Amino acid sequence: MKNFKKMWIVVLALVFVFSFAACGGNGEETVEDALSGAVIVDGSGTVYPLMAHIAEEYMTNEEPGVSVQVGRAGSSAGFKKFIPGETDFSDASRKIKDEEITQLEENGLVFGEDVMEVKLAYDGLTIVINKDNSWATEMTAEEIVNMYLSGHYHGDDVVLWSDIRAEWPSEQINFYGPNENHGTYEFFYEVILDEQDMVKTANLQQEYSTLVDLVSKDKNAIAFFGYGYYASNQDILTAVKVDFGSGPVAPTLETIGEDLPYAGFTRLVYTYINLAYAKEKPQVLDYAMYVVSPDGAERLAGENGFAPLPAEMYAEYYTQLASMK
Repeated sequence: MKNFKKMWIVVLALVFVFSFAACGGNGEETVEDALSGAVIVDGSGTVYPLMAHIAEEYMTNEEPGVSVQVGRAGSSAGFKKFIPGETDFSDASRKIKDEEITQLEENGLVFGEDVMEVKLAYDGLTIVINKDNSWATEMTAEEIVNMYLSGHYHGDDVVLWSDIRAEWPSEQINFYGPNENHGTYEFFYEVILDEQDMVKTANLQQEYSTLVDLVSKDKNAIAFFGYGYYASNQDILTAVKVDFGSGPVAPTLETIGEDLPYAGFTRLVYTYINLAYAKEKPQVLDYAMYVVSPDGAERLAGENGFAPLPAEMYAEYYTQLASMK
């Protein structure tokens, strides 16, 4: 009887072992296959809500053992961390500059080989005003540019609404925007203002939440930032409809795009991946693949105020990254 019991225990143990092995062989992740470690992302405050959402979904549904840490120092500040190798990804609301590519190479990273540029989505630069502002709800692109140009109306850059249109109030416009750490500032200065000086009276801030708060409390305020921050604060802000020559256009996910009505204020947003780290750290490569998978930017862009790119663009990035496995 004792021998029979011993034999039965051995049989049960073997059944358990083979059953466990079979589960692992059916494509389910075993403990040994699970990833761990950290993925460090920093950069654009505009891209932050999208990347943070992707990271949350990844950690919840894919790899709970991986810690994806997403910062929002700003595009330029993010590159200053990425170039010397302090981060794995660098989010940006503008394209990397030639001098930054040179700095990468000085640090032993060849752009295009060791660093991969990924276009994440389309963003619409949005001009916002206070809810109580009933007169400036529609403006031409030229009016927006001129009001932000230093010296265009007055040498001291104290601009009145009536300077823009005579029938508007004779009250001073309070200008706001993100500071020089942000790609949004650089896009506005370099592309919209064509590198002409901005009004000296502009109040530039690091945090987008601060800008939202300032405009929401100031009847004479006007500011610029990415569409996503307006979309999540529509109850306290108004987006200016912009006339690019064919009538006023409101920024929406249906109008933002390179060939769509809001094209004049449309831009791409990016993330840059350190491929050298992706080759060394499996969690970095795995997260990069998730970002461009159908569950990543393609699915979550719209929920965070961005217009997604065509699916085939994400698929091309995915194939390129998968070939590194």
